[in-house]
Amino acid sequence: MKSKTIEKRFEMIRTAVAIAIALGIALVVIVLVSEDPANALYNFLIGPLTSFRRFANVIELAIPITFCGLAVGIMFSADQTNMAAEGGFYMSCATTSLAAILLDLPPVIHPIVCILVGTITGTAVVMIPAVLKVKWGANELVSSLMLNYICLYMATYLIRTKVMDTSLGVTASVTFQPTASLPGIVPGTRLHLGLVFVVLACVLCWLMMYRTKLGYEIRTIGQNRHFAKYAGIGVGGTLLAAQAIGGVLAGFGGAVEMTGMYTRFQYQGLTQYGFDGMMVAIIARYNPALVPLAAVFLAYVRTGADIMNRTSDVPYEIISVIQSIIIMLVVAKMFLNKFKHSMIVKNSKTELAKKEAVHSGTDS
Repeated sequence: MKSKTIEKRFEMIRTAVAIAIALGIALVVIVLVSEDPANALYNFLIGPLTSFRRFANVIELAIPITFCGLAVGIMFSADQTNMAAEGGFYMSCATTSLAAILLDLPPVIHPIVCILVGTITGTAVVMIPAVLKVKWGANELVSSLMLNYICLYMATYLIRTKVMDTSLGVTASVTFQPTASLPGIVPGTRLHLGLVFVVLACVLCWLMMYRTKLGYEIRTIGQNRHFAKYAGIGVGGTLLAAQAIGGVLAGFGGAVEMTGMYTRFQYQGLTQYGFDGMMVAIIARYNPALVPLAAVFLAYVRTGADIMNRTSDVPYEIISVIQSIIIMLVVAKMFLNKFKHSMIVKNSKTELAKKEAVHSGTDS
């Protein structure tokens, strides 16, 4: 067995163990704090499967998380901790809303223009920390986190001054024009055309990362930037390209979410989808093929926690406990390190035994 195969298998096992531990701790907490733990556990674990509508809610929630997971995964693959996917997603929602309200266009053209506006906005936002990093060496983690709050207040300003519905008493826009909405694809649910878009995005991202020169360069830079530089890879340009793609995905995801799920802008704070995308990308090990699976898992847990919160005495914040534990264990390099070492030793002994058997057979 090759070392890369061992590494991949170990990472899968470590992620599965981290998720199991997090869920186990969450179940213990539920049992301790709830007066009716059986009902709470049932709604948490089985609730999303009790009706087609509830399971559709899982898929609806997984769509924006997947877009942000793809965005973060590609940027992190290049070893760029750019967290501006959250701000890019949020600003995309705001500018998409402006286009959905202020533009008067035909039904097919209107959502396309709205999505284009949102995508461009999201890309521009995410590229700000990227340019600061490549041109002036600014720490992209710090600059992107601060940028998220700039986006929050800028979007709030745009909504309040341009399209706010003053009759509601909260920061929310007037309703979108009907021509701006994406069509639904499953009757009786809010599943929309964005589901098709996100599937295509996963396929295209996987092909880009594992079947193109650019994807190879992104992964090489992420593994060893100095080696990539000496190998003739244009590090600066590739880093900008990786983060531009991340911005496109975050912006596109925000635009699709607004035109597919909402009839007005009504967010009162950052959506947290960008941060959820970070968790999903880490669980999926930045592999676009695994991102939707991780997103569905997170969406399932969130939906179950919401149902449990509405039907029992357990607070929704239990989901934060699960997320935090998973992240801590998955990113901890020493977690299950002894098990990894035993896997390597066992594989080495097996390979050595095979070689000795071949040599003994040749000698005889």
